[in-house]
Amino acid sequence: MVNAKSWTLKKHFEGEPTRSDFELKTAELPPLKNGEVLLEALFLSVDPYMRLASKRLKEGDAMMGQQVARVVESKNSAFPTGTIVLAFSGWTTHSVSDGEGLEKLSTEWPDTLPLSLALGTVGMPGLTAYFGLLDICGVKGGETVLVNAAAGAVGCVVGQIAKLKGCKVVGTAGSDEKIAYLKQVGFDVAFNYKTVDSLEEALQKASPDGYDCYFDNVGGEFSNTVIPQMKAFGRIAICGAISVYNRTGSFPPGVSPEIVIYKQLRMEGFIFNRWQGDVREKALKELMKWVSEGKIQYREHLIKGFENMPAAFMGMMKGDNLGKAIVKV
Repeated sequence: MVNAKSWTLKKHFEGEPTRSDFELKTAELPPLKNGEVLLEALFLSVDPYMRLASKRLKEGDAMMGQQVARVVESKNSAFPTGTIVLAFSGWTTHSVSDGEGLEKLSTEWPDTLPLSLALGTVGMPGLTAYFGLLDICGVKGGETVLVNAAAGAVGCVVGQIAKLKGCKVVGTAGSDEKIAYLKQVGFDVAFNYKTVDSLEEALQKASPDGYDCYFDNVGGEFSNTVIPQMKAFGRIAICGAISVYNRTGSFPPGVSPEIVIYKQLRMEGFIFNRWQGDVREKALKELMKWVSEGKIQYREHLIKGFENMPAAFMGMMKGDNLGKAIVKV
């Protein structure tokens, strides 16, 4: 018998998540049935979307999330013992699966890349950056791209893909360390939005002619400041709104519709799993190739110990991470 440890939602978040909102539980897993596999988590992801998705959970449910796991026992010939898979098993150390929804790690995965990248640059965040920039924004060489939360798991990839496509890239982040990293990986302009005297003036200085594409991870007042600086026919990919996820009061008023209408802007929200099948596989292969060739650099904010899942999540929500936040079991 195997005992699985799981982090559950003890009570729904009110404002910023706290340690008391979570509870660690242990349960004995049943023996495998035919067609099932036993998974052992190796790396687990913490992501901003979990703050929103948790609203759909009942108190006492396990927190949701993706993990890189190893098959440690198998009664399913499609997933022999030792197979490395991606699984949406949630915040748990062990789980039983019938194989539905499991995704084997690519057979082309290079030995030089850590398995945890399947939760980051060559996984959901990388796909979000890829499709948001190339499909939603439809970016073209010579254009100017603005990315906020640019040192996070998604934003950093957005900026580097935009550079590969021949764009000027402006990024914002919340610490001088993050700004130094953005400049290191090729952003043309990067500034700390927390220390500038005026966000509006900093954006104007970074690109006096305005912005063709805006990849938005933040929302709220930040976006209200950006949108008037978009060029005519500008495109805005709305990936997230982390600035308002913990808000308990009313939301800030939005930008004037007049600006959107007369600049003929296009704004579209999206989720990465819209793209499936061959286009998704093509994107993953391209991301893997770019990383292997050093054309896309990555950073991981690695937290060790399953017991630290809540702390990792809360830190990520506050912006402690540079790059993808990952928990190593």
